[in-house]
Amino acid sequence: MSSTFGRLFRITTFGESHGPALGGIVDGFPAGIRIDMDMISRDMARRRPGSTSLGTKRSENDIPEILSGVFNCVSTGAPIAFIVRNSNQISSHYDDIAHTFRPGHADYTFWKKYGIRDYRGGGRSSGRETLSRCFAGALAKQLLSQKGISVNAGVIAVGGVKASSYIWDPPFENELYAPDCPELPEMISRVEGARASGDSVGGIIECRARGMIAGLGDPVFDKADAILSMAIMSIGGVKGIEFGSGFAAASSLGSENNDQMTEKGFSSNNAGGILGGITTGEDLMMKIAVKPTPSISRAQQTIDENGNGKEIVIKGRHDPCIAIRASVVVEAMTAIALADMLLCKEAYSG
Repeated sequence: MSSTFGRLFRITTFGESHGPALGGIVDGFPAGIRIDMDMISRDMARRRPGSTSLGTKRSENDIPEILSGVFNCVSTGAPIAFIVRNSNQISSHYDDIAHTFRPGHADYTFWKKYGIRDYRGGGRSSGRETLSRCFAGALAKQLLSQKGISVNAGVIAVGGVKASSYIWDPPFENELYAPDCPELPEMISRVEGARASGDSVGGIIECRARGMIAGLGDPVFDKADAILSMAIMSIGGVKGIEFGSGFAAASSLGSENNDQMTEKGFSSNNAGGILGGITTGEDLMMKIAVKPTPSISRAQQTIDENGNGKEIVIKGRHDPCIAIRASVVVEAMTAIALADMLLCKEAYSG
């Protein structure tokens, strides 16, 4: 089971949604860096269940316990091991589906692959696994900040309602973790409406990395956009990613899409900050599509482990829109991928 990401900056995660704890090991983090625990806590809080009125009603403190690799708030160069204990899980909500597959979830595919599954909240397939990514991502952000690189993400569309205009001025501290825009009240209403009807909605997250340096990533297989795509697509619920002008490039002319250069630099950024798999130094710009939460309280058709048809109504406490709390996870995986590329560049260049 693949639970490790990265080459030099490596994150390995472990734990299940309804187990005693989740956690991870960050290997390759350089020694001598002062660790800002308040910054880690802020990122963990943005992902934490109960952090927004538009999210799940499950409430967890999500306070990380660092077991190794940090001494007197400074990294030692040793692997940074951490755990976060679960305290508010209600596993009985899942007793009725112990042998039944939830539509839209990994229940069926996990069972077909391994022949066993933890049905309590999805086990390793649960979105709760991403708390480990947020911890590692916060470390990666602190490494990147030493080079002047910042990573931020926000929700720009929910349930088909898209922000028409906005100023990118993070942090975004409203209920949607979205840039301020005229459509914000309608976007919030769309989420509330889905919850009231027992349904859910998807959304689009925009992520930008500012202060980028040129030269991260490699040609051919380890392109920066290929590594970033793997990082982002590994987040549960993500169904698509585009860089810069993305799919719009397919309907534009080369004269329109090319980022022409002058003595002052690039005149546009349709490439999203990456050319030939290598960063240009322009802002990294991505948009990420997130599907509607598959756990809904409406009746749905499914099958059990014996292939018998069933009608299912999912119990429990679930987000009506997972894109909201996923924005900080997008930040985390972007930062982890960039930190790994940065360390590789420095290692290869001597």
